[in-house]
Amino acid sequence: MRLFAAVLPPDAATAELATAARALKELPGADGLRWTARDSWHFTLAFMAEVDDATVPDLTARLQRAAHRTPPFSLALHGGGHFGGRALWAGATGDVAALRLLAARADAAARKAGVTMEEHRHYRPHLTLARTRGEGDLGPYADALGSFEGTAWTVRELTLVRSNLPRSGVAGERPRYEVVGRWVLGGGAGVSGGAG
Repeated sequence: MRLFAAVLPPDAATAELATAARALKELPGADGLRWTARDSWHFTLAFMAEVDDATVPDLTARLQRAAHRTPPFSLALHGGGHFGGRALWAGATGDVAALRLLAARADAAARKAGVTMEEHRHYRPHLTLARTRGEGDLGPYADALGSFEGTAWTVRELTLVRSNLPRSGVAGERPRYEVVGRWVLGGGAGVSGGAG
């Protein structure tokens, strides 16, 4: 199954960003972008691609330990940027160092569980808002997001998400995301789950 570890912003935070995104969709050329759905917005911590079912129990145990070792922290959606002409994103402010630490711990948990991961890269927190169908000029959209400042919230859990790829072949169909595990940060009582 295709899995990734993530932080999911609360509804209030995504509502603020959705308001800003509506304004972006009025800019010239916006109809040529593939906009992501609000219910899919997340900060990916570690993308694991295909994970064998037999690996999942060890992976979830290691992610639970990673969450237990990381105290809750404050985060807010802030500004934006783009990866070349491919993807437009919203950024983060607040305790970004704690978010990076949680990402490193999620990545290490996956590697120690035997999941084949991409090479280590500097973690840049981002929430993807839109993608191009090739290469495009995303600078005006990132500039328009530059002054966006969301309300801070406390990140309290690490989430494991399954990505269900489109199978219908219908143009524009997007992956469906399904939460398969949640672990409370700092070892507090909370929900847990195993993928499956």
